[in-house]
Amino acid sequence: MDVIIWIAIGLGLAVAELFTVTFVLAMLAIGAFAAAIATAVGADRPWQLVVFAAVSAIGVALLRPIIRKHRQRFFGGSPRKIGVEALVDAAGVTQEAVDAGRGQVHIGGELWSARTVAGEAPIGPGENIRVVAIDGATAIVRRDQ
Repeated sequence: MDVIIWIAIGLGLAVAELFTVTFVLAMLAIGAFAAAIATAVGADRPWQLVVFAAVSAIGVALLRPIIRKHRQRFFGGSPRKIGVEALVDAAGVTQEAVDAGRGQVHIGGELWSARTVAGEAPIGPGENIRVVAIDGATAIVRRDQ
């Protein structure tokens, strides 16, 4: 029965990976399939968990960086930016005045804390901006030309 549970967990994680493309869930799926194999050869539940954790950790630590590095060759086209990487060079509009200390902007339908690039003039509300970088939860922006 535990074999079926581990396989179901692995399949669920593999399907979820299709929606995230971060390769973390793929590594967890591989760990779940390894735990299913360990179960099939008679490992007790604590050892199943050890196998799952070890294989998943090794996958995340060793395989995921390699896959991410070569994903362009595997999947074709240019690598798609995800997360905050996708916000760099995105266009937006200031919600309130933005200066070197603080402000708020709308980027892709979300409200972000923002500040201007060091040394640039403040940007008034309602002006178009372009994201230069993301610093934590703050967008570094400049006036869009």
